[in-house]
Order: sequence, then C-alpha cells, then structure tokens
Amino acid sequence: MLSNYPAFFYKEQNGEYSVIFPDLNDLATCGSDLDEANRMAVDCLAGYIYSAKLDGRKIPSPSLITALEERRKAESSDAIESFTVMLCVDVEQYAEKHFKKAVKRTVTLPIWLDSLAKERRVNFSQTLQNALADKLGVSLDN
Repeated sequence: MLSNYPAFFYKEQNGEYSVIFPDLNDLATCGSDLDEANRMAVDCLAGYIYSAKLDGRKIPSPSLITALEERRKAESSDAIESFTVMLCVDVEQYAEKHFKKAVKRTVTLPIWLDSLAKERRVNFSQTLQNALADKLGVSLDN
C-alpha cells in the first residue's frame, strides 16, 4: 500500500537541502543536494511509518499540500528557495529491501557453550534474534 505525505524542501544557503514532514511531528532529514535529500526523505518517511506500525502507534493522516503552503512560506525565511511535494513510498516494499535485510554478525562464545549448542542443534541465528528482540522489547512479527 502506498503512503503519501507532504514534505517541505528548503534549499539552504550552503546549497544543501533540509526536508520536513509537517504531519509527522516535523520529522526532518537533509541531503547535500536535491537528489540525496529526496532519497533521504523517502527513507525517513518509510522508516517512520514502518516503526510506528511495529510499535502500534497511530499514524496521522496526511494533509493537503494547499493547507500547508502558508506554514511553509512562513518557515522559509532563511532558505534560498522552498517548495512542498507529496512524497510517496510503498512502505512494505521499501522495508523488504532496506529494513528486513539480514546482516551477518560474528559472535564470540565460550567453547563449552558453542559445543553444547551444536550438540543440541541450536539455531544460533534464530536464538540470537529472539534474545535481541526480547532484550529490546520488540516483536519479530511484522
């Protein structure tokens, strides 16, 4: 499912861009140029929505761009230029590619614990994932 949210883009004096999502508690990111700022904004938006869903937080409805234009103009006094765009991201698709990708980690264990776990055919990856999720108070379920 696609998620669409308005984003304020501000071109700063140094040529870099700041991006703010007014509907998402002024969630912000930036980039060294417009392309990077756009990529960072998509990542920021997807990450916010994805983590809110995992945490069971309510996600606010997006505003219409026209309802936000006065605010953007009032907040752009230091910017060389500013504009508002509606950013769109398929959060699930983005999460599959960027957030759910497995990473390989090396761990150090006492030899006796390693031997015992191998003997009992313990799945190290699953055990570590479960322990980390428990320690961090998060669920591995999507």
